[in-house]
Amino acid sequence: MARKFLYMIAILAVLVIAALFALRIWSTELSRFAFVPRTDYARLDALPSGTYAENKMWFSRPGIGTQDPSQWAPAGVKKGAGSAAVFFIHPTSYLAREHWNGPLDDSDSNRRASYFLHGMATAFNGQAQVWAPRYRQAAFGAFLTDKAEGQMALDSAYLDVRQAFDKFVTEIPANTPIVLAGHSQGSLHLIHLLKDRVAGTPLAARIVAAYAVGWPISVEHDLPAMGLPACTGPNLTGCVMSWSSFAEPADFEIVLQAYRTRPALDGKAKDTRPVLCTNPLTGGASPTAPASANLGTLQPSEDLTSGELVVGAVPARCDPATGILLIGDPPELGPYVLPGNNYHVYDIPLFWANLRADVDRRAAAWAAANARK
Repeated sequence: MARKFLYMIAILAVLVIAALFALRIWSTELSRFAFVPRTDYARLDALPSGTYAENKMWFSRPGIGTQDPSQWAPAGVKKGAGSAAVFFIHPTSYLAREHWNGPLDDSDSNRRASYFLHGMATAFNGQAQVWAPRYRQAAFGAFLTDKAEGQMALDSAYLDVRQAFDKFVTEIPANTPIVLAGHSQGSLHLIHLLKDRVAGTPLAARIVAAYAVGWPISVEHDLPAMGLPACTGPNLTGCVMSWSSFAEPADFEIVLQAYRTRPALDGKAKDTRPVLCTNPLTGGASPTAPASANLGTLQPSEDLTSGELVVGAVPARCDPATGILLIGDPPELGPYVLPGNNYHVYDIPLFWANLRADVDRRAAAWAAANARK
């Protein structure tokens, strides 16, 4: 399982690298030719009511058993039984250009999504339940165009995620604490979920924390609409953790320019002020932490046949000018780092053990606080 995940990280990273090199070195037209769907947008109907009652609509949920990709763990790590239920939204895994939204039965896309869950959602399986829905995700090319179809694809994908989340909430007991998490496209959908389904509702009191990783968040225009503050300490609950990882020297202009092209949650244009950065090594308590604070990076072996946790592999520092998380000299995780020393693919694996400890600590703090009520 670890081997398959690592192979898939490599395959996806190569394709993403190709796209970003096309954007940066060659023309925008070339990148669109390679990745943006050429078909007319086919508006998607909402999934029928009750669709997410079926196990086949979930990569991960209680009862799936040994085929659940979120239940893998590195050697020496024991799965826990914390009190929280985790809702995890996987990143983009549909790389074809035949459709603006990945079909639910696309085998390649589903296989990649499953491998991502092996490396990312597993950081959350110290809790009792991990739920990860299938959804008609926006194609990778939707992020490489300013055509209306790109946003339409994202909007349609979000409606699936929202429907899955509504089912998740009805399936878990009414007093169960909730952890929300996602990466990249998954985090984009997550911040909309917080605005639409959590902010200003009784559900907000049940949120242990929201981990919106790998998608920049505007402190001024996104965070207030999400209804939760940034995490400023490792034992706080009901807060947001977010970061985007770059080694140094870092060139993050492509990422920040793409982030600014889409309106914020409040409908306003984003500006050049720093995005939200909460240091995963300190739980947001401090913007800077040495490598000695890193409890374990999930690192592939040289032949990509296994993975192990490496303690103290990288430091982390929130850049005050941009909000980008800087990790010092480029670590040797493999050759699949994106241009500009962008470690986007490894946002969660870089801090796998710290993230796991962070979730467990906040879940325990939430349980202790609510036991006194």
